[in-house]
Amino acid sequence: QLHSSVTRIQVPMLGFNYSFAHMCILKDNKMCALDDIVYVLEELRAAWTVNGTGIVINYPNTYLKDGQEVFIGHQLGGVTLQNKNRVKSARAIQITYYLQTRNSLNDLVAEKWESAFCKTIENFQKSHKELKLYPFTSSSLKEDFQKSSQVSEWYLVTSLLVVWLLAMLCCSMQDCVRSKPWLGLLGLVTMALATLTSAGIINLMGGKYNSTFLGIPFIILGHGLYGMFEMLSSWRETMEDQHVKERIANVYADTMLPITLTTAMYMVTFGIGASPFTNIEAVKEFCVNTCISVLFNYLYLMAFYGSNLVFTGYLENNYQHSLFCRKVPKPDDLQAKPAWYRFIMMSKFSEEAASSNDTSPYESQFLLWFLKQYYCDWITNTYVKPFVVLFYLVYISFALMGYLQISEGLDLSNVVATESRTVSYSTVQQRYFSSYSPVIGFYIYEPIEYWNASVQEDLLEITGGFVRISWFETYLNYLKKLNVTPPVSRSYFLETLRNSFLKTPQYSQFSDDIILVRKVNSELEVVASRMYLVAKTAENTREEIYDLLETLRKLSLTYKVKFMIFNPSFIYMDRYASSVGAPLQNSCISALFVLFFSGFLVVNPLLNVWLSLTVASVEFGVAGFMSLWDVELDCISVLCLIYGINYTIDNCAPFLSTFVLGKDLTRTKWVKNALELHGVAILQSNFCYMVGIIPLSSVPSNLICTLFRCLFLIALFTFLHCFAILPVLLTFVPPSKKQAERKSPENHSEVECMEMVDLDGTRVVDHITSV
Repeated sequence: QLHSSVTRIQVPMLGFNYSFAHMCILKDNKMCALDDIVYVLEELRAAWTVNGTGIVINYPNTYLKDGQEVFIGHQLGGVTLQNKNRVKSARAIQITYYLQTRNSLNDLVAEKWESAFCKTIENFQKSHKELKLYPFTSSSLKEDFQKSSQVSEWYLVTSLLVVWLLAMLCCSMQDCVRSKPWLGLLGLVTMALATLTSAGIINLMGGKYNSTFLGIPFIILGHGLYGMFEMLSSWRETMEDQHVKERIANVYADTMLPITLTTAMYMVTFGIGASPFTNIEAVKEFCVNTCISVLFNYLYLMAFYGSNLVFTGYLENNYQHSLFCRKVPKPDDLQAKPAWYRFIMMSKFSEEAASSNDTSPYESQFLLWFLKQYYCDWITNTYVKPFVVLFYLVYISFALMGYLQISEGLDLSNVVATESRTVSYSTVQQRYFSSYSPVIGFYIYEPIEYWNASVQEDLLEITGGFVRISWFETYLNYLKKLNVTPPVSRSYFLETLRNSFLKTPQYSQFSDDIILVRKVNSELEVVASRMYLVAKTAENTREEIYDLLETLRKLSLTYKVKFMIFNPSFIYMDRYASSVGAPLQNSCISALFVLFFSGFLVVNPLLNVWLSLTVASVEFGVAGFMSLWDVELDCISVLCLIYGINYTIDNCAPFLSTFVLGKDLTRTKWVKNALELHGVAILQSNFCYMVGIIPLSSVPSNLICTLFRCLFLIALFTFLHCFAILPVLLTFVPPSKKQAERKSPENHSEVECMEMVDLDGTRVVDHITSV
């Protein structure tokens, strides 16, 4: 009934109703090509109608009524056997309908027919609850791949709202003047502008959107958050009594070079991914879009966000409220106000200005205070270091265990929405129809002596162990039935093949598998032939097929009989196997190349050594733990690993630079200084990033879940390296800091500062230096 319903589907087009009979692939007898299981079911129904008994169905090879042997291993699943290979029952049937696509009209009609096919299956399912039907068409994968964007919209909005709230919170302080909550919002606006600009450019260039682009906003988020918080942290390190222009100049002097270098590293790594060295189009488009987004994010960060920092600096300099922009009353005037007003307008600005100049006015910021008072001393404590080293060894051990279990993600369901036809169909197919590999075409492309006994043994040896659909083996059995014993002459072998075997109705289907020509001397010759092989597989079907493919390929180059093998799925497997690691490999090589040659340009090449080791440690951990978290090495995870290189450099480079270039003090002291200078920015950016991507874990899409797991591991391990592993290792790993010679007391500068106060209360400092 289901088959009849499908064949009766009609699609109206240009005044004509197209049915399956108009669209199907035709055989030599001008009949539609159907799966052999359809003929088996028709014969089974006919037998029950005539005599009330069934027919014998064997598995995986069975015989039709006309004596033709057919393979039904891919069409009958969940089979229970009796008497060796006789089918007792089966739990699943797979029927495939093949449509023509000879021209654009055929394509359009076939597309509409597929839509009508899915609706017919759904309607049939409603009226037959006892069946479970899983339709799948040539456009299902594309539709389900794009479905990830639709199901993740609200989760992405939630994620961005969480990051927005956290960014505003991290930019705030108890002091209403120094607090800068608007910078958190404007920082996200900066990243949004960069993403929208790159999307517009890609659209103008004729690019097409796909669901892998969902990862680009989070790459920009990771790059922009650290730059934003690093610039804010650098602002808080400047002297409060300096003019805004001088303070912003110091901010750019401190942050512009490291942000520029890390942006250049993004451009190099993703630029290599967008180069001709990468032969996956989706990866190439992703890397092009990422390069454009990162470039504009850098430009907007330096221009737009920097301008906003100047604006908030003037608000601070004028004693204006950071949120409402109102002038903050002086302490005497504030006492007469209500409690709620005093709470909103609370500021220690005037009190701190009158206090000792040795104390920075921003040290009341909670995170900086916590780092200076507690964490720096605790992490560098002698009794804490052994536990951190032990933790690092455990980290490496688990990463190695996961790294040895990495598998390539050849399953297409890994990149589509969870509740989709592709996933449902793939799950059922893997459950019921994974007992046999895809049909492998075995092609002998040169004339050989098929009648020779030794050649026959060689062919049977190669194809032994496979389930075979072979004209050659069937023909040898045919000769045995004729009581023909080897050796057989060439003329008899070929003449009987052509005039008797291929003209028998039950063997006539083999005529397409043999190319017989008559030579000049009127002798027949088999120029080329083909057979079909199917391998018995276990649970790990994909890995077994790939290993089988490699084994047969090696054999085809060295064996006496020259042959080749082919299956349409091999194209995908070969392309994926050769390409999935290429972008990551090229990006790692380019990153190491840049780090190596930049070592000759920096003051201390030891910085590049530490940076390379840190990147390798983080990437190794991410690759290992993502395998333990059921993430395979597919297109998405490879792109995330490329991003992990840049994210690690983004966060670790300023910290390592401060430590390596520091002089005159011990290693422990410079570790503390590096944490105090950059620790707040690292902590704030990683905290906002990790908490912000948590909503992605609930998206019903395998692609987004893979994206979340990889990005979360990258941020987590980068944070652990910056706050635990590196601060401990740097305190005792050689080389040690050299004590610089003390400068003579004569060579010092005396700075006399004269403060001028304008009528409006704005303070301007003029420096007069005398030596």
